[in-house]
Amino acid sequence: MFTLLKTDNGSKARLGIVSTEHGNIETPIFMPVGTQATVKTVPQHILRDKINAQIILANTYHLYLRPSTEIINKAGGLHKFMNWDKPILTDSGGFQVFSLSDNRKLDERGAQFKSQIDGSKHLFTPENVVDIQRKLGSDIMMVLDECPDANSSFEYAKNSMEMTHRWAKRGRKAFLETASLYGFKQNQFGIVQGTIYPELRKISAQAIAEMDFDGNAIGGLSVGEPTEDMYAMTDVCTDILPQDKARYLMGVGTPANLIESVALGIDMFDCVMPTRNARNGMIFTRNGTINIKNGKWKDKYESPDPGFTSLLCQTHSLAYIHHLIRCNEIYGLYLTSEHNLMFFIWLMTEIRNRIQDGSFSGWYKKAAAELMTRI
Repeated sequence: MFTLLKTDNGSKARLGIVSTEHGNIETPIFMPVGTQATVKTVPQHILRDKINAQIILANTYHLYLRPSTEIINKAGGLHKFMNWDKPILTDSGGFQVFSLSDNRKLDERGAQFKSQIDGSKHLFTPENVVDIQRKLGSDIMMVLDECPDANSSFEYAKNSMEMTHRWAKRGRKAFLETASLYGFKQNQFGIVQGTIYPELRKISAQAIAEMDFDGNAIGGLSVGEPTEDMYAMTDVCTDILPQDKARYLMGVGTPANLIESVALGIDMFDCVMPTRNARNGMIFTRNGTINIKNGKWKDKYESPDPGFTSLLCQTHSLAYIHHLIRCNEIYGLYLTSEHNLMFFIWLMTEIRNRIQDGSFSGWYKKAAAELMTRI
């Protein structure tokens, strides 16, 4: 599934290809988040033809509850349901379940939880999460894991990690004993846990690597721990995870996080930041970040990032975007979302080009700092 093409001389950065039956994915790559089978405010044809998203992420928990896996199954799978012909990754739903701390219970069977929609009770197990994702028909599915709090004690983190490993073995078995429902190959990724304890991360990375998943993810980071700890744990994991499998850092992150984590050997990322921050008035540009709600932009008539190819930058001024966002106009939400997604995809293209031409290791530290400058 993963082909390693090139490694960087001055860092752990690498170029690769993740192959799926809905298309190849050039890595390092950022995956826009389409939680409920839609990337908020942005149509699929814009994602495909203008933003050039190579893969999107959808959420098993939310789709299971609404519209339901049965509805999506009747449609012929998620690709047909949402009219998206490129790859899709679905998470296991575990992170959403575990964030419902007052409405869920964990045991060896899996995770019991109450729907936030109607209060109905449900159970996710390592086996039925595979079955649900078979019905969704994603190209890459994640195993069920527990994502403990960053402040968890060593004992809790260890017990949680060990249960995650037991669940992973069950999920892998269920995957290997079942087949795709829609005539194309699905792939399954394991997830490394261990919070911020290096010894646990080493044990988990080794255990997950030995289960021979199609790719490997690093979970339980970017959940409140210091950024330095996130990088340190990522570094520990990529030293152990196999070179010939894709490495996915879940739920990360800022432009600086992406650049720094690529340098640590990560291939795949997802985060709601481009669209969520867009709806809150943050615009990412090649010169830094802009809080477009700030009153200083109300009479600035230049482009937010002259020469950038988003609709926002090509046709509208800072003053106009300021007005739209302050009025909560839907067009403003679309413009900022489209722009931020284009920026994140541009950044990954720039990273790949830098790795290819050998300039990445001399560029990435300065770029990470510049892109997070507040304008």
